[in-house]
Amino acid sequence: MRSETGRVTSSVDRLKAYYLATGAIERALLYMQWGEGQRNPDGTPRYYAAGMPRLEFQFPSGGVTVEVIPETAKMNLNSSPPEDLYNLLLVLGAEPERAREITAGILDWRTPQPLGEPTMFDQLYLSQNPSFRSRHASFEEIEELLLIQGMTPELFYGTYGHDAQGRLMPHRALKDCVSVYGATSGFDANTADPAVLAAIGLPPDVVDALVRARRVRPFRNAGELAAFLEDAPGTNRLTVGGSTIFTLRATARPRVQDGKLSDARWSAAVLFKFLDSRFFTEPYHVLRWYDNVWVD
Repeated sequence: MRSETGRVTSSVDRLKAYYLATGAIERALLYMQWGEGQRNPDGTPRYYAAGMPRLEFQFPSGGVTVEVIPETAKMNLNSSPPEDLYNLLLVLGAEPERAREITAGILDWRTPQPLGEPTMFDQLYLSQNPSFRSRHASFEEIEELLLIQGMTPELFYGTYGHDAQGRLMPHRALKDCVSVYGATSGFDANTADPAVLAAIGLPPDVVDALVRARRVRPFRNAGELAAFLEDAPGTNRLTVGGSTIFTLRATARPRVQDGKLSDARWSAAVLFKFLDSRFFTEPYHVLRWYDNVWVD
């Protein structure tokens, strides 16, 4: 009976967490629309200001952290130069030969087919079962990378490994570093994955210092960022803030009877684009919804 009661309680908590996460996304969308129109007595934005990497919500039934991730925090899969893609794969742990193969496969996939003749990659894909050809056009979803020769689920989704002390540590995932709406320059310094920062040329010590600094207080403008970095290599490719396409990723924990937060968690996400009010009646358009996402 105790086991059955515990199972039901866990299921209820997970359901509560799901609705908390999805509700927090709806509130975050409103906060971003309201923007800097109203401020707190100390001068900070009451709702949202450009460059804020997260929003914290406390509801009677639980707490939610919503990460605000502009797509400019990620590398553009369709237009990034091959050296950036190759460097990113190396930083994520791919062997040099595998990184070269995947980079070549990405270039083949997004490049128009020459004279209608199958490429080397086409011939390889056609020999598989089921068979297929490269798209020879822009990537529409990052999951297409799983079809690229040399790609592995561990590299795309991330995995775990042991550090020098034997502790289990997460390895970064390629899916968190690339986007079909991403940037080739002007990467958001507050939310770009450390792997992206390293791939565009920032030295390891600068990456570590930048990540530590933005955890304490996000950079509010390009001037603050420039003063912190002091012309370190690769910093000319960074900026603060995004454009019009964002991912909101909400992680919720419901409250239990004693008022404390449950161990149950649920993460949901939405990819959306703000629309120009001169041409559209809706303030934004949802490009993709994720009912359940993994968060490190």
